Amino acid sequence: MRAQPTASHYIGGRYVESEAGEPFPSIYPATGEAIATLRSADDAIIAAAIASAVEGQKIWAAKAPSERASVLRRAARMLRERNHELSVLETLDTGKPLQETLVADAASGAECLDYFGALASSLTGEYIDLGGSFAYTRREPLGVCAGIGAWNYPIQIAAWKAAPALACGNAMVFKPSEITPLSALKLAEILTEAGLPDGVFNVIQGFGDVGAKLVTHPSIAKVSLTGSVPTGTKVAALAGAHLKKTTMELGGKSPLIIFDDADLESAVSAAINANFYSSGQICSNGTRVFVQSGIRDRFLDRLAERTANARLGDPLDEATNIGPLVSLSQYDKVLHYISLGKGEGARLICGGQAAKVPDFQDGLFVEPTVFADVTDDMRIAREEIFGPVMCVLSFESEDDVIPRANDTTFGLAAGVFTRDIQRAHRVIGKLQAGTCWINTYNLTPVEMPFGGNKQSGIGRENGHAAIEHYSQIKSVYVEMGSVEAAF
Repeated sequence: MRAQPTASHYIGGRYVESEAGEPFPSIYPATGEAIATLRSADDAIIAAAIASAVEGQKIWAAKAPSERASVLRRAARMLRERNHELSVLETLDTGKPLQETLVADAASGAECLDYFGALASSLTGEYIDLGGSFAYTRREPLGVCAGIGAWNYPIQIAAWKAAPALACGNAMVFKPSEITPLSALKLAEILTEAGLPDGVFNVIQGFGDVGAKLVTHPSIAKVSLTGSVPTGTKVAALAGAHLKKTTMELGGKSPLIIFDDADLESAVSAAINANFYSSGQICSNGTRVFVQSGIRDRFLDRLAERTANARLGDPLDEATNIGPLVSLSQYDKVLHYISLGKGEGARLICGGQAAKVPDFQDGLFVEPTVFADVTDDMRIAREEIFGPVMCVLSFESEDDVIPRANDTTFGLAAGVFTRDIQRAHRVIGKLQAGTCWINTYNLTPVEMPFGGNKQSGIGRENGHAAIEHYSQIKSVYVEMGSVEAAF
């Protein structure tokens, strides 16, 4: 099984190889097989990508917004037409089940390109009447932006960063995670085919040193990162030293609060989606599930019954709904946290070990795991695990659960389940999280801004809010009369 790209990097509308770069594999997590070998960008590749972006951005920014809109929407159509082949590639690169990638990856990227394509023509300034004179504003691009992606949603993240950047007239140099390097190259191909000028979206591969060189390069005006808090801290320090604009979507340990009056089946469904979808490898997951005591036992019983129906298996089989973890290091990390949970005294409801999947003996599968009787001070309740591990905590009252839910350095997401709509809004208003849901979880339509508070991030992706992070306002005062001076 191979998915070898033409070359490792995509610069100036074509594939480019860096013969001097360090080779690294893309591993199919279900089998451990290397499906491609790529090379990290050397200094010449980085310089070429940025130089190409600088020149391409001048051409792109000079185009009418309606022309930019047409390119983005053509690319969206092409993503949809090629969704199956792109989804298979994403499954091979990440291990996520095809059942998921068919609807959540390239398809989501297409929605984003469509949305920002539609916005591109509406990015106007304003007229300001000053009583005889007037002022106006212009919304202008920043220049060349650097995008640094994470491994859990490779093509979606690339599109979420590229679409608003390109709609505003910027160019982008994108570095995918070295763990999942393949699909961003396909996005670059499609954008070129859709009519994007050469150099406006370049992809270079590599490790943290490549990202650091992008961040500190004087031609990079803005950095957008999706990643962990430790990575975000490093990138923020580098960008801050050069006063570059940044947006960061980082980690979380988000609360999902379920009151006694919640619809039980819907609440269980949300908890499953918030912990086991994508094998739990989603930053906004509601991994601290607070269940009010009156419904707790029924919730746990039904959760265990339904979790037993999870199907682990061949990720390319559309009947499979739980795939392997993305890498050996992530697999080891998750199993370590499961061991910690057992040692800390949490009660194991189901799962709790590596999964043995027929025909995939070397696959990095972990059983969907539920811990009950979890307390706020346990490490499994405080630290981001990023795997299929759910922590269920009990609470008595609204006043009890809100401070506990907020007692974290993270602030990415939160959810509330209740039939009392007044309580739903009241609780959401008190939760310290940037993205919240009432009676559902983890739905992220492109129309809605997405991002976190506290250590979970800076800025927002998607929605109109993203435009503010990829453009700048120029104010122009127009004097209609004569100018006087004291002398």
